[in-house]
Amino acid sequence: MTLSIDEIRRHLDGLTKPPKSLGRLEELAARLCLVQQTLSPVTRPRRLVLFAGDHGVVASGVSQWPSEITRLMIGGIREGGAASSVFARETSTDLVLVDVGALSDDTDDQGCAGGRDAPVRSIVRRVRAGTRNLADEPALTSAEFAQAVEVGAEQALAAAGDGMRVVIAGELGIGNTTPAACLAMLLADVPIAIAVGRGAGADDATIERKRSVVEKAVGRALSQWESDPTAAIASVCGLELAAMAGFFVAARAAGLTILLDGYVASSAALIAERLSPGVAQSMIAAHLSREPGHRRVLDRLGLVPFLEWDLCLGEGTGGLLLLGLLEAAAAMTGRMATLASLGISSRGDQ
Repeated sequence: MTLSIDEIRRHLDGLTKPPKSLGRLEELAARLCLVQQTLSPVTRPRRLVLFAGDHGVVASGVSQWPSEITRLMIGGIREGGAASSVFARETSTDLVLVDVGALSDDTDDQGCAGGRDAPVRSIVRRVRAGTRNLADEPALTSAEFAQAVEVGAEQALAAAGDGMRVVIAGELGIGNTTPAACLAMLLADVPIAIAVGRGAGADDATIERKRSVVEKAVGRALSQWESDPTAAIASVCGLELAAMAGFFVAARAAGLTILLDGYVASSAALIAERLSPGVAQSMIAAHLSREPGHRRVLDRLGLVPFLEWDLCLGEGTGGLLLLGLLEAAAAMTGRMATLASLGISSRGDQ
């Protein structure tokens, strides 16, 4: 029997507080209950899976940062000093780093690594060392796209097998807001002026180059959409985006609650919806990114963000930051006394 949103709201209105007095926390609680189909939701155990990949399109000047930063940030996450590492530790969130396509010489898994009391499991599942330059040619073949999707699906199944109840997919890869913008245009009809944002601090000249690249790549993808939509998506995709899409699809199938991070992760969610319609029903949108196209993508997914903090870091950090509020929402829903249990009759808003 399906738990309806009306039943959830009646339960929340019957708790020991004036109805709706906890504002958007009640909306978050309602969403959590709806996703988990229970009035006693849980938020632990939980895991962040970070997918890392590089992008050939960086060579076309779409980013202020070189691809070398991806490799350095992988090291920072492993050592426990990156934002995602710090927030994961403070929120008691398991952290797994998966190299699905970085420009790196690493070939072996590193088990539990990391300093600063922040164990990180680092796994190498590299499909290829970075994508091709989507400004000039398809970023991925259909076969490479499918392989990356499978890497993500394997990680979701591993999370479910380890007893996780809440998961976040994060991403790491210089240049990845360019394929994200392409996917937003291709799969959510976001206009180019909104789809292309500044990413990690692009200046005006960089933005113009980025728009030109995105427009050309999306035009090429649209020309093959009717004959081969998978190849069209692969042509403007990133390895970490494809992996996140596979992760979302498998997490939904396994009954996990998904906290959705920012623009890049949400663009990957568009792919997941294409692969398996209904995946967004298992998602809670953590925040609204600084990237202008993010709201349009969330609208297409039917999701409402809970934090509007001008975030644009990625790494799953928006999802991690929502966890404290998610715990409060779960505690309110499952542990607060009801008005009826105290002999108080409900009078609506007070």
